[in-house]
Amino acid sequence: MTTTLPVPIQFKLPAGWRAAPPDAAGAPGAAFVARYPQPDAGFTANIAIDGEYRPDETPLSEIADGSVERLALAVTAVEVTSRREIGSEDAPGFTQTLAISAVVGGVSRDLVQSQVYLSMLDIIDPRKRAVIRLVLTTTVSQYPSVLGDFQDFVRTVRPDTGVAS
Repeated sequence: MTTTLPVPIQFKLPAGWRAAPPDAAGAPGAAFVARYPQPDAGFTANIAIDGEYRPDETPLSEIADGSVERLALAVTAVEVTSRREIGSEDAPGFTQTLAISAVVGGVSRDLVQSQVYLSMLDIIDPRKRAVIRLVLTTTVSQYPSVLGDFQDFVRTVRPDTGVAS
């Protein structure tokens, strides 16, 4: 079942990427999914967006740890290959890259997942903190060619204030 984000955001998809229904794309918990136009060995790279209200002050690194723990229950193997804080004090973020072995569509695959966590305050009630997660999942061989698109995409994500920019 597709979910909604706790705060409205706006973003611009990289050229060629197309929105897809999250349920049909195999990401039922996502609020949004986009797919790359060129599959690699039967796997289509995708960007998924989800998020939740976080009334606590849990660091983004701990939230990312929780994502790895949940993912480990659903795949053959997962390894964190890099992680670091990004952003600023006013707009904190966290990023991590994962090497994943998983069976997808009955085929064993080696995948890479780049996860970006953004902390955003609710525009209507700034006491409420939301964490938005942006995730790129791709094959190992296609990762170098789609990473730049994902980085460009991440740079466009911002709260949707309802004012045209």
